[in-house]
Amino acid sequence: MAEGVVMATGARSIEAPDVGEALKQAIIASGIALILFIAIVGIKTENAQGGLALIYRFGAAFSLAATVGVVRFLFDLFVWRGLGREIMQRWLPAGTLGTVMTALVIAAYLLGAYYFIVPGSRLALAETLSDIFGDNEWRSRSRIFVELTGQLVIAVFIVLSAMGIIMALRRLFSAAIPASREAVPPAARAEKTTLAEFGQQFAPALLVIAVILPVLVAGPQQRYALDTAIQILTYIMLGWGLNIVVGLAGLLDLGYVAFYAVGAYSYALLSTSFGWSFWICLPLAGILAAFWGIMLGFPVLRLRGDYLAIVTLAFGEMIRILLLNWQSLTNGPNGISQIPKPSFFGLSFDRFGGSGTKFHEFFGLQYDAVYRIIFLYYIILALALMVNFASQRLRRLPIGRAWEALREDEIACRSLGINTVTTKLTAFAIGAMFGGFAGSFFAMRQGFISPESFTFHESALILAIVVLGGLGSQIGVVVAAVALIGSSEFFRDLEDYRMLIFGASMVVIMVWRPRGLVSGRAPTVVLKEHKVISGGLVKEGAG
Repeated sequence: MAEGVVMATGARSIEAPDVGEALKQAIIASGIALILFIAIVGIKTENAQGGLALIYRFGAAFSLAATVGVVRFLFDLFVWRGLGREIMQRWLPAGTLGTVMTALVIAAYLLGAYYFIVPGSRLALAETLSDIFGDNEWRSRSRIFVELTGQLVIAVFIVLSAMGIIMALRRLFSAAIPASREAVPPAARAEKTTLAEFGQQFAPALLVIAVILPVLVAGPQQRYALDTAIQILTYIMLGWGLNIVVGLAGLLDLGYVAFYAVGAYSYALLSTSFGWSFWICLPLAGILAAFWGIMLGFPVLRLRGDYLAIVTLAFGEMIRILLLNWQSLTNGPNGISQIPKPSFFGLSFDRFGGSGTKFHEFFGLQYDAVYRIIFLYYIILALALMVNFASQRLRRLPIGRAWEALREDEIACRSLGINTVTTKLTAFAIGAMFGGFAGSFFAMRQGFISPESFTFHESALILAIVVLGGLGSQIGVVVAAVALIGSSEFFRDLEDYRMLIFGASMVVIMVWRPRGLVSGRAPTVVLKEHKVISGGLVKEGAG
């Protein structure tokens, strides 16, 4: 705590923070932000007759920089220097803050229930606000605000409802089968943290929501919502694959997108050249990606940390350049188009053309393009659950424990007689195989792939999902994927400010939870009693 003036507050004294130092840091942060925002926000290009036209928005850049300065000043003053905590302890009675937070959650739940039960209520509120604001700009902003808050409270309602149903079913079954509660010792149950209990209830709630999602979002927004959910599940699957390499084995991999590309091109080439179906090409794509994972693993057996990251980054770029230049096989920058779509037991989802009975004709339904989207959604959901099940089982096997031993200390791992060569190669191969599965689904869903779809940005995004979710945490990857991928779609209407909000949210997460959103995890092997391991006891990139 910086030295400052002592303020008398009745029964106790609170040391006043150094306001001048906080103001100085806020001015510095505002200046740095202004330099960045001048180039990002202050200058914009638009198509015009005869070429591009520059539009200057220096006012918006200055406003954003001032906002950064104010937020930094308040955050520095009330959070880092402890003034907010001291004020709450002085002026708020014990338990008041918890009561306020509970009231806010209940209000969000009730509002979400109203929006969910009465679908037209959000539109009516948006129309009312539009009538209040006569300006077109404020009218559009009010619509965006209502839409965003409406989606947020509906998500709160769905998640809390699913968690409540699961908790009720657990209590019902535990009352019906008392012996099942003896599987976990009472002392172990008492020592479980609130976060661990919340995670155990949160995971089944997510699964229930995922299974019934096509029913929950029925309506005009169904296709958009399902497309977003498919994208999120694809990144969840990729995150779980990379979590084996980075989270369990401790091998920092910056070229994971290479295996994603191998899986996509394997399916595209096999299906277009030989006419093989998706279900035949899927395991082959995974095997080929695993082979390339082993090929990457051999040269990096002696590398650790930053050197390993550099080599894997180079490997990812090599694969992309190879796909770009090998035109006789990959068609170069033009990519591969007209990739076949899967069928439902031989029933095509097309409306016209082709041979055989169509899906809507067989079931006597009116044709709707959303049927294919629902089918693709359940395919990626099944693949993601398969990857999750395999990952959980592998963690409990000797190879999974060898990965964790390698992550903690490679020298100690060797002294225990563990073959670090095969341990690293299996981590690379299995993680690459899961990435190949996701890549084959991506190619099948898109119908067109090119090397531009597999840049370093994808590797960075997948790694961010793993790190922000919590190294070694399966549910953490899910939460991080929903937060990162979902937020980019959630704020799409904000256009230029979407990526700024995305970056700011990542900074907040890293400051608030430096070890990831779900840093605590259950051990794979229990000697005497169940305890949750803190993320602070897990080494990062030590393998």
